[in-house]
Amino acid sequence: MKLNKNINSFKQAEALPEKVLQFGTGVLLRGLPDYYIDKANKQGIFNGRIVVVKSTGNGGADEFYNQDCLYTHCIKGVKNNEVVDEMIINSSISRVLSAKTNWQEILTTATNPEIQLILSNTTEVGIVFDENDDIINNPPNSFPAKLLAWLHHRYQTFNGSKESGVAIVPTELITDNGTKLKMIIEQLALKLNMDNAFIDWLFTANDFCNSLVDRIVPGKMPEVQHKETEDKLGYQDDLMIMSEVYSLWAIETTSQRTKEILSFSAIDTGIILAPNINKYREIKLRLLNGTHTFSCGLAYLAGFETVKEAMANKLMNLFVHDLMNHEIGPCIENVEITRLESYEFAKNVLDRFRNPYIDHRWLSITLNFTGKMKMRNVPLLTEHYSRFNNVPQYMAIGFAAYLLFMKATAKDDDKYFGNNNGIRYHIQDEFAGYYFELWQNDKTNEVVEKVLSNENIWSCNLLKLDGFADAVTKYLNLLIDNKFFEVIESVENKEQAGV
Repeated sequence: MKLNKNINSFKQAEALPEKVLQFGTGVLLRGLPDYYIDKANKQGIFNGRIVVVKSTGNGGADEFYNQDCLYTHCIKGVKNNEVVDEMIINSSISRVLSAKTNWQEILTTATNPEIQLILSNTTEVGIVFDENDDIINNPPNSFPAKLLAWLHHRYQTFNGSKESGVAIVPTELITDNGTKLKMIIEQLALKLNMDNAFIDWLFTANDFCNSLVDRIVPGKMPEVQHKETEDKLGYQDDLMIMSEVYSLWAIETTSQRTKEILSFSAIDTGIILAPNINKYREIKLRLLNGTHTFSCGLAYLAGFETVKEAMANKLMNLFVHDLMNHEIGPCIENVEITRLESYEFAKNVLDRFRNPYIDHRWLSITLNFTGKMKMRNVPLLTEHYSRFNNVPQYMAIGFAAYLLFMKATAKDDDKYFGNNNGIRYHIQDEFAGYYFELWQNDKTNEVVEKVLSNENIWSCNLLKLDGFADAVTKYLNLLIDNKFFEVIESVENKEQAGV
């Protein structure tokens, strides 16, 4: 059943020219970049639509054409402690083309001078070099080769004019995604012995931008909730998606032309154009991801299945709040990251964690627990000692909970399992076997000392952090006795007493 399009705004959208080529039909793209573009169009700012390339799978684009490329975007969550439940119809997509069956039509879009922006989200494995790929294939196999073929067709159409270059903004969740894509494009062009003039045009006329995206877009709602929403709206929507309220898209560029191409950035403070986006990556890594990692073991072992359940508990809510604002935030503030920026991001994290519409499971967050602890949080520990030279109590609790979570009590084949009040859980971590052996043979204080001093895990000796081992041991013993809330309360009492 098609969506009702007898609305002026949809008719106006149909008349807008195509200005964007997007590789990927996934929910992140539809819930973040496409959301911003649709929002700008409705305010009369960007005034352009998106041609979407379906690069994966054998299916076509029928699900989009069946409802004229319109889809409902349900935005649900918490902002400033207020529940948000908003529904919009996104009309930013003009058409969806299958790379497998419409490749020549996709190449033809390169002849459109109004298309000046390329977006992509082909997952982390999409930005890879395939030495066997070729742009003459119909279609090329890899995303970089598809993009190179499109750019080459563009170059030929406009005789290599500088004005025909485009802004290329990948949103894949890898660091320096634009830089890596550019390197692969260059590597592929050189391997294919492409013309030097074309290669020069590639890197002087086109702007490959690193970008950082941050928005939880689970995609389709649970079946019952989806049906209830359709009944409320009065139409069927097979493309309906749901996202949280918070959104961030940081794009790295120094090009004035790129800034003009990205004119839709003016409509939302969540879009940031900057010459360097490292500080936004650092804030997210430490305050969002680092908080997750310090909290997941504690929350799960305390009996909470989801993040929202834990945040409904007063003490867990206090733990997360104070961990971010009293310990993590002060460690990342510098000449680039202000106290206000740290505080505002932490405030948003609290709203996101409280989102009643998203079932984010703590057990899922524990996947590769050790690697996450090393990458996200060990730098915070060492930075805290460098700046303040005292024990960060909330970090010590989080580390103690990590050690207890990693206490495997059973092994089945090559899988290790812990026990949480009679409930068995799978420890999915490369060091699970190490901890299994360690906990069988050593006392609590010995486990702490051996783990902290294991430079093979941490690439440094955490035993050298004065007082940290004693604090972790003390909290670990209390956690073993199921005194999860007493541990948090004891630290909170010290905080209030100014100890």
